[in-house]
Amino acid sequence: MSRIVKSVKPVFEKNISPIIDLLHKINITPNTLTVAGILFIAIGSYFLYKENFILAGIFILIGNLCDALDGSLARKHNQTSKFGAFLDSVVDRISDFLPLIAIAYLFKNNEILFFISLIAIVSSFLVSYTRARAEGLGIKCSVGFFERPERSIILIVSIFLGIVDIGIIIIAFGATITAVQRILCVYKKTLPEAG
Repeated sequence: MSRIVKSVKPVFEKNISPIIDLLHKINITPNTLTVAGILFIAIGSYFLYKENFILAGIFILIGNLCDALDGSLARKHNQTSKFGAFLDSVVDRISDFLPLIAIAYLFKNNEILFFISLIAIVSSFLVSYTRARAEGLGIKCSVGFFERPERSIILIVSIFLGIVDIGIIIIAFGATITAVQRILCVYKKTLPEAG
């Protein structure tokens, strides 16, 4: 779990409790929120591609809020499920990539920023994959400072400020460092057999 999430989660869940109760009362399920989140992010990514940064930022922010609410709703009202956890993880990956793909297209005529955008896409994937693969091998590997919440915050702030170029550089750098940290973590924990 991200350091940001760890520190903010208790306060966040306490403050959004009335919203969670309202969503439950009107029969909104966690999976509905998850799917709604990806739709908002897809719309935001379209506006990002069109260089309408304000609408892009608004829709991507709403999509991320849906993602933050779905787990809280599932836990508070006992609606957790294996499929819900699986769906959330899959949608998180798509939600990571859609805005980054839009940014890569935005910089298609700038070789350096286009290449950096591709690095951001690959490294963002590796941050989640290295942890999941390590856990699949029974190795705890939650090191790294630049997980999905950090990347989302940088992305949204850079969109609203119209400094997407700086945002994508920070995301590419931070995600690459975190992926490398996780590779080294698994290497060290498997050192006798690593060769």
